[in-house]
Amino acid sequence: MGWVLAAAIALIVVLLIKIYLLKKSAREIGDKFADILKTDTNTLVDISSRDKDMCELADSINKQLKILRKEHLQYHQGNTELKNAITNISHDLRTPLTAIAGNLYMIGKTDELSEIREYVGAIEERTEAMKQLTEELFRYSMIVSNESKEDTEEVFVNQVLAESISSFYPVLTEKGITPQIHITDTRIVRNVNRSELARVFSNLLNNAVKYSDGDLEITLSDLGEITFANTAKELSTVEVEQLFDRFYTVEAAHHSTGLGLSIARTLVKRMGGITITVG
Repeated sequence: MGWVLAAAIALIVVLLIKIYLLKKSAREIGDKFADILKTDTNTLVDISSRDKDMCELADSINKQLKILRKEHLQYHQGNTELKNAITNISHDLRTPLTAIAGNLYMIGKTDELSEIREYVGAIEERTEAMKQLTEELFRYSMIVSNESKEDTEEVFVNQVLAESISSFYPVLTEKGITPQIHITDTRIVRNVNRSELARVFSNLLNNAVKYSDGDLEITLSDLGEITFANTAKELSTVEVEQLFDRFYTVEAAHHSTGLGLSIARTLVKRMGGITITVG
């Protein structure tokens, strides 16, 4: 009986030690977690215990912390982006409105028909600029708010790309841009939304019209990879990296919301399977 009692006491001691260590680990996790939330540091929860379950708990908390930090960063970036967007859009809308008000004022100050026509022409130009801005904002809001997948079909990518280039060709040549086009003879077919694909090509071509130094190379490879490449010496490396950000514009982009490439990226992600590189 003596050895049974000794074994029971030893087991109790082991259990008490185990409980103590678990409680210590729990306190460590709680204190570390509270400290991380308070100081907003990038550190992770670490514990002295090597208990498998407690280590798994700490690892699980660390994974959630990483997700939380990522979402927190995205929130702050989005908040800053939104503030900048409001400032940019307010400026883009206020400028033509101020010009329109000024021209209306001048119309009221003159009886000269030629001057009135000139002021009316300026008003029409500013009104069209505002129309383009508001339409682009509306299209972007519709795209990002529509989470349902658009109807897809088997699309002959070669044809859609060629049609898009053809529709922009007069504008490109007017800007002194002669595109170098390399479209494979291999029939590239993808199950996508045709209008969305055409919109991607249109936005990329429009970007080339605005920023290209006179060159543009468009390639559709045998693997279905699509590349749009052009040089833009006036843009810095930082500006190039930000071209796909929502509402980002550079001074060269007159009457632009900065949404064209962001829309293209959003649609490409939605479609999947299409590689588009802009350089």
